Formats: sequence, C-alpha cells, structure tokens
Amino acid sequence: MSLRTPLGRVRGLGSAKSGAQAWWHQKLGAVALIPLTVWFIASLVGLAGADHATVVAWLRDPLAAILMLLFIGVGFFHLRAGAQEIIEDYIHVEGLKVASLMAVTFACYFFATMSAFAVLKISFGG
Repeated sequence: MSLRTPLGRVRGLGSAKSGAQAWWHQKLGAVALIPLTVWFIASLVGLAGADHATVVAWLRDPLAAILMLLFIGVGFFHLRAGAQEIIEDYIHVEGLKVASLMAVTFACYFFATMSAFAVLKISFGG
C-alpha cells in the first residue's frame, strides 16, 4: 500500500523527490548566513566613518574578500530559494509562475555575478 496520492504516483513526485532537498538547502543557507551576517555587520560597524581608501584596503585583505564572496554567494542562493518558495506557493497561474521563477533566477545570478566581480576587481587592485 502506497501513501502517495494517485496524482503523486502519476507524476512520480513526493516529499523525497525535490521538496526535502529544497527545504534542506534553504535551511543550510540560513544557517550559513548567520555567522556571515554577523561578520558583515561587525565589519560595517568597524568601517563606519572610514574613507574610501580604508575600505578598499580592508577588502583587499584575502580573508575579508573570501568572506565577502561567501556572503554574496550564500545570500543570493538563499534569496533565490526563498523567492522560489513564495512564487510556487502563491502564484497559481502556470505561465506567470514559470516567468516569475525565471526572472528571479536570472536576476539573482546576474546580481551575484556583478557583486562578485566588484569584490574581485577591488581585491585584486583593479
């Protein structure tokens, strides 16, 4: 006896197919963001009132650049996962749902890439 609904059996989907993995990735992203956000806020507080040259020198430190890249990557990953969850839960028109998911995914990849490029350009002295 299966616990799946007839529609679930036809589609081959269930909690173990993609839902559990998406939930797990979302939680991992959230946990990873906790220390990264604390580091980022502490860094901003420490740099408050600093001039441009000081901020650039701080970002050229390899540890600061690596943590900033992690913060950007995990942050946009978590943003995309959360927005996907909201879109899938609250948009019921299939075409609009697909278009919204594509727009959010492309926007997250675009802004994450641009942010990472900026950090790398500053950290390598460009």
